[in-house]
Amino acid sequence: MSEKTRYSDAELEEFKAIILDKLEKAKQDYELLKSAITHSESNDTEDTSPTFKVLEEGAATLSKEEAGKLAQRQQKFIQSLQAALIRIENKTYGICRETGKLIPKDRLKAVPHATLSIEAKQGQR
Repeated sequence: MSEKTRYSDAELEEFKAIILDKLEKAKQDYELLKSAITHSESNDTEDTSPTFKVLEEGAATLSKEEAGKLAQRQQKFIQSLQAALIRIENKTYGICRETGKLIPKDRLKAVPHATLSIEAKQGQR
């Protein structure tokens, strides 16, 4: 029996369901991060001492920076998941871009946007 060169349509549908679920959650997380950056829903510091206000603003700036970085990472994750959906449509999903072999199902279930097999990933170091 020859080695499989791609996943079956049924398997691709299974992966598509996993990716769509992760994509929905990722978009919700991204919206939360965006709202954390644009809205400061915390209590205002107008009525407190000037020293405390400066400390409070510094903490808010730091957390906005962190939220910004997290939002960027989340956006990149969403793009990776969307690219995986395109590969499913093209029937190229699950094929390692380095070796051309199938990426194991367990890896794809854990990291559904993976484009490299473990061997190829380790070879990059």
